[in-house]
Amino acid sequence: MLHTRICDLLGIEHPIISAPMAGTSTAELAAAVSNAGGFGMIGSRAQPDPEWLREQIHTARELTDRPFGVGFISSAPRMERAVEVAIEEKVAAISHSFADVTPYVSAAQAAGIKVLAQVQTVALAESAALAGVDVITAQGTEAGGHTGHNGTLPLVAAVIDIAGGIPVLASGGIGDGRGLAAVLMLGAEGAWIGTRFVASLEWGGPDWVRQKVTEASIDDTLLTRVYDLAGAAPFPPEIGHRVLRNDFTDTWHGRDQEIIARRQELQDQIDAAALAGDHRIASVNAGGATGLIDRVEPAGDIVRRIVAETEAILRSRPGQVLGGKD
Repeated sequence: MLHTRICDLLGIEHPIISAPMAGTSTAELAAAVSNAGGFGMIGSRAQPDPEWLREQIHTARELTDRPFGVGFISSAPRMERAVEVAIEEKVAAISHSFADVTPYVSAAQAAGIKVLAQVQTVALAESAALAGVDVITAQGTEAGGHTGHNGTLPLVAAVIDIAGGIPVLASGGIGDGRGLAAVLMLGAEGAWIGTRFVASLEWGGPDWVRQKVTEASIDDTLLTRVYDLAGAAPFPPEIGHRVLRNDFTDTWHGRDQEIIARRQELQDQIDAAALAGDHRIASVNAGGATGLIDRVEPAGDIVRRIVAETEAILRSRPGQVLGGKD
C-alpha cells in the first residue's frame, strides 16, 4: 500500500493533494478527492470572499467526513478576513502561496491547523522552514497557472536538502502514476496535483476549459505574463503564468510595456472572451501534465488510478533497472 509521512500528518490514505486552484477548486472537488483517500483543497478566490469561503467549507463538510483544507493566494490584497474564516472553521490544513508565510503560521497552528507553504525557490523554502510550517510544497515551473521558473525535479531535490525533516510535496507536471513515482523516489512525501483535476467532473470552472485541457499537448503551454499585466494581477514579478498558447499570447507575449499602456482595452477583451468561452483570447491555466490528459472523469477515479499506477511502477521498475526480475 502506498503510504508516506504526509498520510500520517494529514490523516489520509494516499499521498495525493489536490491543488487549491483559486475559485475553481470548490467544495465538490475537495470532498471528492478526500473521499477517495487523498487530501482535497478548496481554493480561495483571487479576490477573497470570506462568506463564499465559509459556505464552501460547510458544503465540503456535508459531502465528506474526511480531512480537507483551504489554500490562499497570499499575495492578494484584503485576504486577512478569509484566512480568519478558515481558522474559525478549523479546517485540517491551510496553504499559503506567493508570499512569506511567516505571519500566518502561529495563529493556524494554535488552532490545531497544519500549515503548508508552496514555494518556487530554495530561498522561499528556507524562509518557510524557519517559520515552522508543517509541510513545504516545492512548485516547479511545469505547474499550471501561477508558478516560478525552476524545474520540478531539481527544485524538489534542493528543497528536501534544506527542509530539515519537514515533509516536502512535489508540484508541477505530475498527472499520472509515473510522475508520482518519480517524485517519491526523489524523497518527496507526495504530489500536489492541479491540472489533472481540472479535467474532473467536480472541478468548478467552465466546461470549455476542461475540454481544452483534454485536447492540448505538452507542447501547447507557455509561461507568460500577458494576462497578469493586462489585469494587474497581485503576483510577485518573479512569478509567471503557465497557460495554453492561443492567439492572444501569440500576439502579446513579450510586449510588456504595450500591454500596460493598453491595459483596460485588453482586459475588456479578455473578460468578454471568458464569458463567451473564446479560448483564442481567454486564458486557460494548464501545466505540462495537460499532455497526459485525454478525458474528463470523476476526481475519485483519478486519485485511485494514480495510486494504482504508482504502486505498480514502484513494485516493478526498481527490479528492472537493477537487473532483477519483475
